Amino acid sequence: MDHTRAPLFDRMLEHRKLQSTSFHVPGHKAGVGIDPLATDVLAAVMSIDLTELTGLDDLHQPEGVIREAELLAADCYGADHTFLLVGGSTVGNLAVILSMCQKGQNDLFIVQRNVHKSIIHGLMLAHAQAVFIAPQVDAATGISTGVSLIDVESALKQHPEAVGVILTNPNYYGMGVNLRSIIDRVHAMDKPVLVDEAHGAHYGFHPEIPQSALFAGADGVVQSTHKMLTAMTMGAMLHLQGNRIDPQSVRRHLSIVQSSSPSYPILASLDLSRRQLQLQGRSLLGNALDAMNRLQQNMATTMPWFQVIGQETTTKDSKVSQVPHTTQATQVQASHTPQAYTTLDPLKITIGDRTGTLGGFELQHQLEQHRCYPEMADPHYVVLALSLVTREQDIDRLLLALRTISIEFQLDKQELSLTAKHSFTYPPISDPVSFSMQPILTQTAHADADLPYIEATIKEAVGHVSLQAITPYPPGIPILYPGERVSVAVAEQLQLWIQSGARIHGLTENGNMRISRS
Repeated sequence: MDHTRAPLFDRMLEHRKLQSTSFHVPGHKAGVGIDPLATDVLAAVMSIDLTELTGLDDLHQPEGVIREAELLAADCYGADHTFLLVGGSTVGNLAVILSMCQKGQNDLFIVQRNVHKSIIHGLMLAHAQAVFIAPQVDAATGISTGVSLIDVESALKQHPEAVGVILTNPNYYGMGVNLRSIIDRVHAMDKPVLVDEAHGAHYGFHPEIPQSALFAGADGVVQSTHKMLTAMTMGAMLHLQGNRIDPQSVRRHLSIVQSSSPSYPILASLDLSRRQLQLQGRSLLGNALDAMNRLQQNMATTMPWFQVIGQETTTKDSKVSQVPHTTQATQVQASHTPQAYTTLDPLKITIGDRTGTLGGFELQHQLEQHRCYPEMADPHYVVLALSLVTREQDIDRLLLALRTISIEFQLDKQELSLTAKHSFTYPPISDPVSFSMQPILTQTAHADADLPYIEATIKEAVGHVSLQAITPYPPGIPILYPGERVSVAVAEQLQLWIQSGARIHGLTENGNMRISRS
């Protein structure tokens, strides 16, 4: 296949050169009607903001250039089928879950507990049930990672009727687990595995970056091409291999959950991102890895008060020496502290203040004052995402910001602590949770209706059933699902997030919860 082509994008440029008169949507008429104040910013993009014109194909029934773009993407990633997505990884997760439901009602899935909320929404739409497997917790950081093979085996043994297994790998922090052993075990029971690999679209394209879920044998893999590669926001891909997930069923469900007016600029950016990765990915990723190594080495030698996940730490006489994490292999070597992950994305850097002076949200705020905007924060850490186009000057600005913050808060004069961060754990394997919850969805959608729910403070909610998903965002992973009972541990963790400055989706304007009266 000719991977130098970007067939959809090339055809869109050809259409623009026609300088034709538009009697079709969208109403801005190829940017002619754009607000003059926005011309410099949006005009170029809007000039190719097209629709299903002759020669531009149809995303929901691709037979021309979109079909060719999907075939090129499948060949690039080693998939049997690839679907371009304009609704993010969310629509890919929804479509695959709906496709995996054979009976259409009360299907049961084995699900990693710390999945993105789109997985839960897919289960709701499918009226499915889930048996949740708690993720392992990394002892050094308190961060939830991936599930263990033992727990997956146990869940399958307890629930052989499960129609499939749903995993997330890597997590938001770039931590991953050995997927191949898990997938092989699930396949031994002839069940499909869906992996939400939203943060791993670059996996497998450089020897110093972990291999992809497709390489590990996953049946369905959803990737947010916009996160770590160069597609526009909401640009994603869904890859299938093998015969356990029906591609025609997936296509049908995608036509339901995706817009009937898909964004052609997003589609074009997916086409171009694939071509860039295929032709230049290894060299661009190599440059980004060099930049990351320089960042980590500089921090290790000049700012040891910052904990960097992936760097080994030791103490002697209250002083800290750090060995920079090397990306020469995808397997992270075990240190003196047990790790709950086996792979680490070298383009994600997670930083914490080991003096305890700055929590994660405060460190994020300080970095933003220096015009360095992290991907996310939690109560303890800040996560920064590089990509294959991160530049040396970007690293220089970040290092300057960290040095300035260190001076301002006198971090070099503070006592360092190696105390593990507070961790939050779930029971290893849950009882089945039903997501056939139309009554609950109705209640939460009509807050002014006379329905059996009450509003309560988080403390008052302990022991009651939540009627909404409660989700710190980012990363968009629910700490509590609709229908789950609020435990003391969950309430304490929620209070920690709130006190740290996190945004919590699902709480009322007053910071309360909607719970069942029963």
